[in-house]
Amino acid sequence: MDIEKTLKTIETEIKLRGFSKTTAKMYLLYNRQFFEWLEKDPNEVEENTLKLFLSEKLEEGLSAKSLGLIKAALLFYFNELQGNKFEIKTPKVKKSTPVVLSKEELRRLFSVILNPQHKLILELFYASGLRLSEAIYLQVKDIDFKENVLWIRDGKGGKDRMSIFSGDLGERLQRHCEGCGKNKDSFVFVNKYGDPFNPRSIQRILEKAKIEAQIDKDVHIHTLRHSFATHLLEDGVDIRKIQELLGHADLSTTQIYTKVSNEELKKVKSPLD
Repeated sequence: MDIEKTLKTIETEIKLRGFSKTTAKMYLLYNRQFFEWLEKDPNEVEENTLKLFLSEKLEEGLSAKSLGLIKAALLFYFNELQGNKFEIKTPKVKKSTPVVLSKEELRRLFSVILNPQHKLILELFYASGLRLSEAIYLQVKDIDFKENVLWIRDGKGGKDRMSIFSGDLGERLQRHCEGCGKNKDSFVFVNKYGDPFNPRSIQRILEKAKIEAQIDKDVHIHTLRHSFATHLLEDGVDIRKIQELLGHADLSTTQIYTKVSNEELKKVKSPLD
């Protein structure tokens, strides 16, 4: 089997279907792993062969989410491109309740960050509910400083969407862009080499701030996005509007925040009262 030729075929189809760069990368990675593991012609592959590969991955300790992604990658090739009708079930992904920071914890977190650019990018995650890659690759031309909105281009699922930010943050963002002499095509946030930040660098900045702010919760960049959605819900914003701001294709994904938003429940009077 010519693995590279087959992967090129998969890559071409992925591009034609408009999959995100992240999805494309993972689909190619997992198909490569499978082809290198395979000891026979892929035309002879049966459903049980895929199941055996997935079971080995499960034994390696992979999560249900990772296993589901591997399954999707393999079925994309064998079902979508090869015309098979394999049906494979993997463990359901457990929908855990997301970790959310309180507004007081967020104040403490932002107050200990001394680097202005580091503070701006972390505040933007919370102010706009951005995903990690969306903030890293944000360009000046995607920000409307007059309306206090920004546009996420080619986000998850290849879709554009609009989100919001505060007026105060907008003023500081504008000063940051003007002070650095950025043009409309410049990335808003760059490292000392002029390149977009590495995701791990952003996580390290957050981890350092979390420790200094004495926050004991398990905090990641996505925690700021979770906090954005939860606090909007607590402030009475309609869940469908939050769905649009987050870029969720399905409302059920957004509804997980109703489980962590307890402030409104606390205001309900007991019938005994």
